[in-house]
Amino acid sequence: MKMDVLLGLQWGDEGKGKIVDVLAPEYEIVARFQGGPNAGHTLEFDGIKHVLHQIPSGIFRSQILNIIGNGVVLDPVILKREIEGLGKFSIDYMKNLVVSKKATIIVPTHKLLDAAYEKSKGDKKIGSTLKGIGPTYQDKIGRSALRIGDILSPDFNEKYQTLLEKHRTILSFYDFPLDELPELEKSFFEAITFVKSLNLIDSEYVVNEALSGGKKILAEGAQGSLLDIDFGSYPFVTSSSTMTAGACSGLGVAPSRIGEVFGIFKAYCTRVGSGPFPTELFDDTGEAMRKEGNEFGSTTGRPRRCGWLDLPALKYSIMINGVTQLFMMKADVLNIFEEIKVCTHYQLKDGSVVDKLTFEISDIEATPIYKTLPGWNCGLDEVRSYDDFPAELKGYVSYLEKELQVPIRLVSVGPDRVQTILR
Repeated sequence: MKMDVLLGLQWGDEGKGKIVDVLAPEYEIVARFQGGPNAGHTLEFDGIKHVLHQIPSGIFRSQILNIIGNGVVLDPVILKREIEGLGKFSIDYMKNLVVSKKATIIVPTHKLLDAAYEKSKGDKKIGSTLKGIGPTYQDKIGRSALRIGDILSPDFNEKYQTLLEKHRTILSFYDFPLDELPELEKSFFEAITFVKSLNLIDSEYVVNEALSGGKKILAEGAQGSLLDIDFGSYPFVTSSSTMTAGACSGLGVAPSRIGEVFGIFKAYCTRVGSGPFPTELFDDTGEAMRKEGNEFGSTTGRPRRCGWLDLPALKYSIMINGVTQLFMMKADVLNIFEEIKVCTHYQLKDGSVVDKLTFEISDIEATPIYKTLPGWNCGLDEVRSYDDFPAELKGYVSYLEKELQVPIRLVSVGPDRVQTILR
């Protein structure tokens, strides 16, 4: 048995949580492989809307084991709050949720460091969510971080104090105040006591033994491919590998055991925070797109930047991930437009035309070249099958499939589970 991977192909916020929830009945395990609480996966069903930040999106299916993998950076306070928020759903988290002992812990001073680093950048800030993600990954790479397994050690407090002193030294350099640290630490150690009661495991063994036993596993990514630490729009990226390769390192699975790669993209583009965005719209069209799509961050509430679909960027993400199936989200947001544009190429400052994502485009030295397609300009609320799609939407899907050379197997026409159309 091979592990399937589901990930975003743009700058995040593509709708991964909804799709994991929809696909989950086909799997026995859903495993999160990277990122931290800066991710917000929104699920909507039975008139209920719920946002997950660290817990895998299969948690609402009682028959599924949900694994927080070793590649995740985990905030114990947020995890405790998330689990408590699931209480109204009568979820048996002691049975359905396990955490890798190798997952890295976000400590209170990681958040303070995040704020200090961002403030020091001035007008060149990257738009961090200030959740402590970057500094935690820094400590992980620098081999000074704490991991979930450490909380079971009798000398955990000593290890914590060692890391704290390192952070105090750095924060003093930035002259950053520590007034809120005592309160943050109080919540942190309360959460650590709670996390000790969870099922903490050597997840790499659990995952590989499950595959060897014929169980179906879905690896769930956070953020999007264009935020990848290596291949995203650096330095305006996240701090982890958001690609298929990240599923291997974030769960301890060999590349040969990867099966289908499901790539999720919106029918248009959005981005939160700073960084290049070639097709961004600054006019009434962009504002209408934001309003119609309710494009505000599920974690931060920040308004998302909006623009037309970018084919060169999408082809790039498909290439580096080895995508085998595409899922198009939020087609309903384009209901309001009589015409829809798609970026097919970029014109660089020297006048040359290219169709590849390069550093020049990342540095915003490019003007998008568009193809205009007819919009469907009608509601999709009652649509429940592909046959019922308006001809213009079918044409949009067909055009994208031809350009991307990967089948679009699913189209979402609304936030609810039932508004997910399989082809």
